Amino acid sequence: MNSSKYQVILAQNIQASVRKLKMKFTFQNDNDPKHTSKSTKAWLYQKKINVLGWPSQSPDLNPIEHLRGNLKRAVYRRCPRNLTDLECFCKEEWANIATSKCAMLIDSYPKRLSAVIKSKGASTKY
Repeated sequence: MNSSKYQVILAQNIQASVRKLKMKFTFQNDNDPKHTSKSTKAWLYQKKINVLGWPSQSPDLNPIEHLRGNLKRAVYRRCPRNLTDLECFCKEEWANIATSKCAMLIDSYPKRLSAVIKSKGASTKY
């Protein structure tokens, strides 16, 4: 994926999500080149989207990464034999992730972020 495709995905999804949240937010992404490109930065600036500064090589605190880890382990336990199994198991296991798990990851974010700040970007227990 390149920065142009990333911006299309943002345009299709971020503003609808913001309308549902009905609150002020700060957008977080990592230091992937498509996230830090001049065009993506300009797009975010133009849309007045506040972006959290993110030091390179810092721990990945994005809640979706934790969910992906859970998904990967759940799918691995089911031992997919082919691509069809893999796709099916991924969809089933994704649907089985409890909303309470998502809420817990969001609720714990301030603690995790504080731990990273305290460790000056080094690893944490999270």
